[in-house]
Amino acid sequence: MPPFFNRIVLALAMLSAATPALAQDPIKVFAAGSLTGPLTVLAKQFSASTGESVETVFGPSGLLLERLEQGERADVFASANMAHPQQLAREGKAIPALVFARNSVCVVARPELGLSTQNLLNKLLDPSVKFGTSTPQADPGGDYAWQFFAKAGAIRPGAKELLEAKAQQLVGGRHSPAIPAGRDAVKYFLEQKQVDAFIGYCSSRQTVADTTLTKVVPPAELAIAADFGLTVLNKPAGSHDAAYRFALFLLSPEAQKTLAAYGFSPL
Repeated sequence: MPPFFNRIVLALAMLSAATPALAQDPIKVFAAGSLTGPLTVLAKQFSASTGESVETVFGPSGLLLERLEQGERADVFASANMAHPQQLAREGKAIPALVFARNSVCVVARPELGLSTQNLLNKLLDPSVKFGTSTPQADPGGDYAWQFFAKAGAIRPGAKELLEAKAQQLVGGRHSPAIPAGRDAVKYFLEQKQVDAFIGYCSSRQTVADTTLTKVVPPAELAIAADFGLTVLNKPAGSHDAAYRFALFLLSPEAQKTLAAYGFSPL
């Protein structure tokens, strides 16, 4: 484990132990939408074991960052990339960020597309195949999709431009298409046949595999890894020690096991 990581974890532990737990407002956690499944479970587990309540707000990490920069209150920020929490740290709004989970890019498709690791690029480049992505800049999932396109262009000239032109930015933007309440956006767009495939994360919002869709891992030359970053927002000394305790909890073996159950790669 890198020395820098050890120093940050030690600092979190010292801060969380500085004062005893006191009655206070709920710990407000801003978290990437892709963390909805595991963080909902982990927030309940933390509350049950400590008596400290946790309020979660899920959404595209880029848009959550904007809200934090504009002064909206939060205690912990769990982002789908490292860039956003690092930016808050550079601005003096948060402690240095660290990786607390890892993810990677997969492609989910309707079974009739016949998608596989071997034919993945050919299928996505097929003019008759429609595919969706998250929205770049607003949502790191979209940024990772564009990294995927760049890798495709490096092994097949012209592929980057073709894929960027074909991509339907359906999720994570300010003006993304509306979906029915309670529905998973990716599954909804696939079921409605608005797209045949969707470039997203290998993780899931549930622990049980969805057998109605095909999930394909890209070949090694197209693989994209995603580090998820964690930070605690700066507040007056002693005002939110519970936030540090929750951040440490997310790094614990118990929490890492839960993240793994949802398809994340634990530290």
